[in-house]
Amino acid sequence: MKDFLSSPASRTYISQRLRLHYVDWGNPEAPPLLLLHGGRDHCRNWDWIAQELCDKWHVIAPDLRGHGDSSHSSDGRYTMDAYVYDLAQLIHQQGLAPLNIVAHSLGGNIAIRYTGLYPENVRRLVAIEGLGDAPALMAKRMKIPMVEQMRNWIDEQRALSSRQPRRYHTIENALQRMMQENPHLSPERARHLTVHGMSQNEDGSYSWKFDNYIRAQSPVDLSQADIEILRQRIRCPTLLVYGAQSWASNPAQDGRARHFRNARVSLYENAGHWVHHDRHDDFLREIESFLSDE
Repeated sequence: MKDFLSSPASRTYISQRLRLHYVDWGNPEAPPLLLLHGGRDHCRNWDWIAQELCDKWHVIAPDLRGHGDSSHSSDGRYTMDAYVYDLAQLIHQQGLAPLNIVAHSLGGNIAIRYTGLYPENVRRLVAIEGLGDAPALMAKRMKIPMVEQMRNWIDEQRALSSRQPRRYHTIENALQRMMQENPHLSPERARHLTVHGMSQNEDGSYSWKFDNYIRAQSPVDLSQADIEILRQRIRCPTLLVYGAQSWASNPAQDGRARHFRNARVSLYENAGHWVHHDRHDDFLREIESFLSDE
């Protein structure tokens, strides 16, 4: 792997009165490629992928609202429709369509919904474990009456209002937490993710940049039938990536891959939820080939 290039340009855009951040790796004459991170993550988790692809692609990686260096939602609400709107605004304002998207986890869910809404705007889509909850878990949740779901969400929001961001005395303390979250990470990669994922408090301690309110999942969302309709509307070639050691459900086995017109599932052994970190070289080769196919 080549040494890191100079840092990408840091830019912002406005969506629903929030100032949202993204990094731009340059090469604006090249075809656009958007990299979308997952929950409690940040745009710089794509640096290893971006540095390898920015010679051929105009790579842009945003921070989702409430993540990284993007603004936190003033009302503490983080809904899928708001995330999708933010993505639509970035693509619209920067004139990126038609574009290619590689997205992870929450970012994959957002990208799939956007592509279903605007199938003409996406040429190729890679979603790493981006289909949300497994069908079995979704069915279990749907058995809970909506009144109970709403009450639980209110209790969770109220609890989060009094929860202070965890403070670490040193970056090293936070680094240990990062390594626990993903034991596949090398120390160097874990340190990079930790440094870019933290801000220093006034007392000298460190806290993660993401807003604690993102932990509360709103019970109000599209129905499962509507989500399946969005998936069926996607026309572009789609690659659904999964790690064999992840907690996520494999769509080739649980039936969700059938919702797509033109999708295939790629399963990576010796990988967990963060396939693009755990199997970087193999993942990079696959998406380079996938994105370059005509």
